[in-house]
Amino acid sequence: MNVALIVNAVYYGHTPGVSQGIRESHLRGIVTSTTAMMNMPGVDGALQKAVQECPRLGLGVHLVLTTGAPLLPASQVYSIITGDNSFPDESDLIQRLSMLDLDEVRMEWRAQIERFLSVTGRPPDHLDSHHHISFLSPGLFQVMLELAQKFECAIRFPTGEAAIDMMSDFPTEVAKECLERNLHLVAQYKPCHPDHFLKSFYGENSTRAALFEILENLSAGTTEIMCHPGYVDEALIKHSVYQQPRQVELSILTDPETMEFVKARNIELINFKDLSFQTVR
Repeated sequence: MNVALIVNAVYYGHTPGVSQGIRESHLRGIVTSTTAMMNMPGVDGALQKAVQECPRLGLGVHLVLTTGAPLLPASQVYSIITGDNSFPDESDLIQRLSMLDLDEVRMEWRAQIERFLSVTGRPPDHLDSHHHISFLSPGLFQVMLELAQKFECAIRFPTGEAAIDMMSDFPTEVAKECLERNLHLVAQYKPCHPDHFLKSFYGENSTRAALFEILENLSAGTTEIMCHPGYVDEALIKHSVYQQPRQVELSILTDPETMEFVKARNIELINFKDLSFQTVR
C-alpha cells in the first residue's frame, strides 16, 4: 500500500516564535510543509529565513479574511473589512458571507499570493485558508480554485469528517448543499490536492498517542495532517488563545520516536510540490 504524508504546519509568519517553531519542526522533525499568513507584520523576514534555512520545506499561502488587516487599501476591499479597516472575526464573516464582493476577495487574496511571490521569488506550492474560510461558501471556494489554477499550485480539499466539522456553524441542509457544490467545483477545475485531510491533531488531541494512532491508520494515497507547532512569545500571548499546546505539538513532532514510527511503517514524507509525482491520487 502506497502511503504518503504531508505534515503541514499552519500560521507561518503569525509571530516570530511560531515561525521558529515551524522551522525547527521541519529541520528536526516530520513537518514537511508550512503555510504563510501574508498579512502578518513579520512574515517577509520569516519567509526569507525559511527559504535560506529550510530549502526542502514546502511553502504555501494561508489565505486570510478573518485576522489582521488586508494588504490592499480599504477603499478597494470595503465589503470584507470592519469599521476599523481590519478583517472581521470568523463568526462575523460567516454572518456576512452573502454580502461579500467576490471580486474584492479575489483582489485581496491575489495580493497575498503576489506578496509571497515577491518575497520568495517563486509561487506557493499550495493554498489553504485561515479558519478554513475558503471552504465555507462555493463562491469563496471558486475564487481559491481560480487562483490555484492561475498560479499552478495545489490546494487543501477537506473531505469526509473534516469537511463536515468545518461546516458545523451552518444548518445541516446548508452545509450539505455547500459541500456538494464544492465537490462539483473540484470536478470542474480539477485542482491538484491530497486524497485525505486530517485536522484532529489539535488541542486535547495533540498527544503522542493520538498522533501515533493517526499514523497507524493512514489510508492509501496522500494524506495531509494539519498541525500548529510553535514557541509561545509575547505576540502569541497577545493575539492567540492557542498557546502552550503549540509547544506540546512542537515537542511531539520533533521527538525522534515519532520519526522512527514513520520510518518503521514506510510512510513517505512529502510536500505539496511532490503531489504531481505521486502515482496514487
